[in-house]
Amino acid sequence: MAPYKDPPLYSDTPLPLLATPSFQTGQTDSFTAEASHMALSHNSLIRGFNGIYQQAPRIPSSDYRDFTNYCLAWHRCVEEHHRYEEVHFFPAIEEATGEKGVMDGEVEQHATFHSGLENFKGYLTSLNSQSDFHPTRLLEIMDSFSEALYTHLADEPQALIALSRFSTPERQFDLTEIARETGKKTVTLDFAMNVLPIFLNNMESVEFEEGMWSHFPDVPMPVRWIMKNVLPLWHWRQWRFMSCTNDGRRKQLVA
Repeated sequence: MAPYKDPPLYSDTPLPLLATPSFQTGQTDSFTAEASHMALSHNSLIRGFNGIYQQAPRIPSSDYRDFTNYCLAWHRCVEEHHRYEEVHFFPAIEEATGEKGVMDGEVEQHATFHSGLENFKGYLTSLNSQSDFHPTRLLEIMDSFSEALYTHLADEPQALIALSRFSTPERQFDLTEIARETGKKTVTLDFAMNVLPIFLNNMESVEFEEGMWSHFPDVPMPVRWIMKNVLPLWHWRQWRFMSCTNDGRRKQLVA
């Protein structure tokens, strides 16, 4: 397949981005803040989905191997995100609220698109050669689970805001602190090298919501610079397909 002459600038389609509750309401409580952080994380997954969807029909066959590796990295990013929630974040929320099963609805939503994600991974890992890759088949698989995936990504931030009902004078808890502490349990060298780049560099922070999220994630500036500029040097060929530059701007796609 011959490449198009003018690769487009990444656009937020077919899945639209999520607005953050902080931007919409101006509230600063921990429930609104963490729901907004979750929306930002979900927007990274959405941009990854959109970037794959837009580029798959356009790339030349010489890029198929790098592109399919990028697709598998996106799949792993989604899976790691949900594994973190189910193993660490949601149990910590149950403990803080004193409500067993309070996040079961979100776990059930994970299950609604699990088979679609597995089909996505299974198709990519079954390819014996670059010539076996058919973009139309990949898009068919993505279409099969996109609605369930997007419903979950849109609903979960609101579920986090709703946790404020459990915060009382007798039982107070900081949801952002819970997320910060549980998040530390997922950081490994393997995660940093093979998953973190696709998560961080699919975040557009210059124009999105008037640039109010340029500080996200909230880590020291030198650490963020290393995370966004140095780590992507590993596997750089597959990271070419990300939707944003390392300084948080939408970029021209590879194809």
